Amino acid sequence: MRLLRNLLVITIVVSLATACSTEPDLIYLKSDQGNAVPAFSADSAFHFVERQVSFGPRVPNTEAHRAAAEWKLDVLRQYAGASGVYAQRFRQPGYDGDTLDLVNIIAAFNPMSTDRIMICAHWDSRPRSDADADPALASQPVLGADDGGSGVAVLLELARIFRDNPPPIGVDIVLFDGEDYGREGDLANYFLGSRYWAQNPPVPGYQPRFGILLDMVGGKGARFPKEVYSLNAAPNLVNEIWSLAGQMGYSEMFPDEIGLPIQDDHVILNQYTSFSTIDIIHHRRPFGDMTGFPDYWHTSRDNLDIIDPKVLDAVGKLMVELIYNRL
Repeated sequence: MRLLRNLLVITIVVSLATACSTEPDLIYLKSDQGNAVPAFSADSAFHFVERQVSFGPRVPNTEAHRAAAEWKLDVLRQYAGASGVYAQRFRQPGYDGDTLDLVNIIAAFNPMSTDRIMICAHWDSRPRSDADADPALASQPVLGADDGGSGVAVLLELARIFRDNPPPIGVDIVLFDGEDYGREGDLANYFLGSRYWAQNPPVPGYQPRFGILLDMVGGKGARFPKEVYSLNAAPNLVNEIWSLAGQMGYSEMFPDEIGLPIQDDHVILNQYTSFSTIDIIHHRRPFGDMTGFPDYWHTSRDNLDIIDPKVLDAVGKLMVELIYNRL
């Protein structure tokens, strides 16, 4: 993902997000329905992060990337059944004249329901640690425990829950490839998987109620202010989910404040699809020389040491409460 840095643009976009809404009467979430809500296991989610990083950096065209993709497909087939899982394979020109072999991984739960939501994350990791303070490490790939690994981990744990507790509506899990491939200043080579998925939908006319993107949802000290493009796309959905987080005791992690405009997979989805997708992503308003992202972002320090099971637990429990008791 990329941060929109221009202060004037940020100010304008924030003003638009707070002043305008195209959904003034739309309510996404219900009040507490009193439904039984399955338990989310932070230990299981942490294990899913651990298993991903055990492959090494999941950089396109590497053995780690290929092995991690097959592992995710196998896990999701165990949970959704072979017929409920689809590998959307595609090829994309890369840098230096190479061709990238990429795959979006899709799993459908409660497939007979026409009433659906989409939850998604990217599963690749960055080919270069270009934010690392040590120039000797700048060309090394990022392990991506949080940036890539944590969102996938929460979704895999949700998939395990869906197997044992079929969700009351249809839920589609989409793991996008190639989100973090691009070089600084080359936005066209980020978000490769979400762009391909949106422009080549596996199900023509796919129209869920909404989408939720999880990105960097496991790091120590994580905070999830309301991302600005998400507010532009679906302000009521953002405000309702943040209100629910507050009711669940997570207001410090999900503060009622506007964050930054962040270029991420949801921006591509909102550009090319007819439903709204929002982003839950760890960031802060920058000051001094801060980027707005945590200090391990796009560095060699994005490893298992920075993952906090309590953060995975909060995000996972929020998602389970939303799906089983608020829709």
